[in-house]
Amino acid sequence: MPDVVRTRSVPGKLPDVGTSIFATMTELARRHGAINLAQGFPDFPIPDALGEGVVRAVRAGANQYAPMPGVPELRASIARKIALTQGVAVDPDTEITVTAGATQGIFTAVAALVRAGDEVIILDPSYDSYAPAVRLVGGQPIRIPLPDSFSLDDAVLNALDRARSPRTRLLILNSPGNPSGRVLTGAELDAIAARFDDSDTLILSDEVYEHLVFEGATHSSLLQHPTLRERTLVMSSFGKIFHATGWKVGYVVAPPSLTTEFRKAHQFTLFSVSTPMQWALAEHLAEGEPWTERVAFLAARRQAFRERLERESRFRVLPCEGSYFQLVDYREIRDVPDGEFAVWLTEVHGVASIPLSPFYEHPPASQRLVRFCFAKEPETLDAALERLCRI
Repeated sequence: MPDVVRTRSVPGKLPDVGTSIFATMTELARRHGAINLAQGFPDFPIPDALGEGVVRAVRAGANQYAPMPGVPELRASIARKIALTQGVAVDPDTEITVTAGATQGIFTAVAALVRAGDEVIILDPSYDSYAPAVRLVGGQPIRIPLPDSFSLDDAVLNALDRARSPRTRLLILNSPGNPSGRVLTGAELDAIAARFDDSDTLILSDEVYEHLVFEGATHSSLLQHPTLRERTLVMSSFGKIFHATGWKVGYVVAPPSLTTEFRKAHQFTLFSVSTPMQWALAEHLAEGEPWTERVAFLAARRQAFRERLERESRFRVLPCEGSYFQLVDYREIRDVPDGEFAVWLTEVHGVASIPLSPFYEHPPASQRLVRFCFAKEPETLDAALERLCRI
């Protein structure tokens, strides 16, 4: 008789965490042949110059480990981009580290800086990797819900005052916001600065959609803020603006002292990022401002998507200022929880979306919002709109 293999139940650190809502809705879309406006990935090609740059780098032999902080030429190109877009000088050697996308940068920053028992303040709705990263290193997420406007109003600022404690190690901000599409204003950042000026609290600022702002909105990076910059790690990514989400190349900008601590953890969680991709991006960024044409490219899709939904559908379109997502209120169609509505929309009407409730610790019971991604080919959006406007 063969030996019986016995398995032992091993308690994990995230017992209440299952498959992400992005993977869940994408798989549901696949099973039902639905148009996937759920997961945030473009369905159009990357700029030709980027693909050609990768081929050149591979053929030139750039196939071994890159330096741990990133290819120097790419870090120099990032510094140039920051100077052009934000009017800020950063040192590519001591303040910029290339990462495997912003998600790895966020986790590594949390792992490097948050100690067991430390508290990390998160504003909900929040990207779903923040709280698990904190919990994995023994920290305690302190989650503060934002109002319907997703702004830092007086109630939120008062909640921040109450949440602060000697154990508050980190505050996580996200602008332009995912899933909200909200862009923080300079006045809101000033209010944050006033509350944390007398503390040792650090700030992690997720700015991966920094270039994707619309209708007169302005992205205020924490790198531009005179007092917040010295305590902030800014996360950004090339996947969003250059439609290359599968490349997983991003970067972290922080003062030298925080960069030193970040790199201590970075060298053991990843060490280095794909070398030919780094060279291709360095070359692409070295001349001109290639990100500007990508903004115009996506702005046209956003406008067409919003206008037809507003004109022909029963969805109420919210004023999302940034990212490549659009929030809609569906309560005139069905008054059911958002998860139930998203499944129904996928299975019955063939369009996949993302419900907002997974982005909260305690979802608002009356909220009726789902998120669509408009970073798609016009044919994809037109087909989705046909279905959405028939409901």
